[in-house]
Formats: sequence, structure tokens, C-alpha cells
Amino acid sequence: MPYTGYSWQPTQQPLCQPHEYFRNGTAKLLTLFHPATGQVRVKGVTNSTNVTLHHWFKSQLTEILANQALVIPTGEDATANRLFWESWRDGLCIKATLSHILPCLRLLLIMDNLVGHKNPAWLCWCFSQGILPIYTPLAGTQAACAEWHLSNYC
Repeated sequence: MPYTGYSWQPTQQPLCQPHEYFRNGTAKLLTLFHPATGQVRVKGVTNSTNVTLHHWFKSQLTEILANQALVIPTGEDATANRLFWESWRDGLCIKATLSHILPCLRLLLIMDNLVGHKNPAWLCWCFSQGILPIYTPLAGTQAACAEWHLSNYC
């Protein structure tokens, strides 16, 4: 049932804006979420270009990792370290080429599957900090639900 007010429309017939309608911009919310602690880091922005996004990520991730030592393994430890990085990539459809020299893995960064998140300079920076970006699959929610569903019956 329609209600009176500033602008009301019958059910299933929303008010359309004219093509000249100016939205006055949009806002986006950059978010880093730590599932184990529930800590959320957010920043409101009016654009989410790679420059804006990667700059914010770098500052936040640098702060998060500030109290963790950056260790570069050598010899057999380097081989074991590379295998450890690779173990986190098992089963992934999208795998960026890892840097030749890898520090100890310090953080997994799960990101949506956008082209800008696969920028070589961004990936090299992540790898150099011991950060492994892992991308959600296309239709990731559906894939996660299907995986959870199957795991209950296997």
C-alpha cells in the first residue's frame, strides 16, 4: 500500500530519476578485517583507484606488521619457506608468480578478484613484506557455500 509523503510510488513502481540527476558523488569504504580478533580498520574515500587503495593498504599493513620481524631465510630454510608459501596457494585458480627471494610468510591478505589487485608493483611490495595476497574466486560466495555444503557430507 502506498504511503503519502515527499514522494510515494505504487508498489513495484519506483520513482525514476531524470538523466540529468546529479548524485553529488559517491563514497566508498576501504576495509581491513581481522577475523580472529574482530578488529576492523576502515577509511571512507570518494574514489577507490588503485593509487588510493594501494597507498592505504600499504600504510595499514606496514603498521600491522611493525612489531613482527622480517626474516629472510637462506639455504634449506629458504626452500622450506617457499614450500610453505606454496602450500597456501594449493587449489587456487589464480596464482601470481612469487618473487625469487621470499621472506618468512607473515600475513595472508584475502582480496576480491579485481585486476588492480594483481598489479605487479603491488604484488612485489606484498611479497617483500611477507604478505601473500589470495584472491576470492569469481562468484566466491556461491563457491564457498558449495564447498561448505559438500564438506558436511564427505
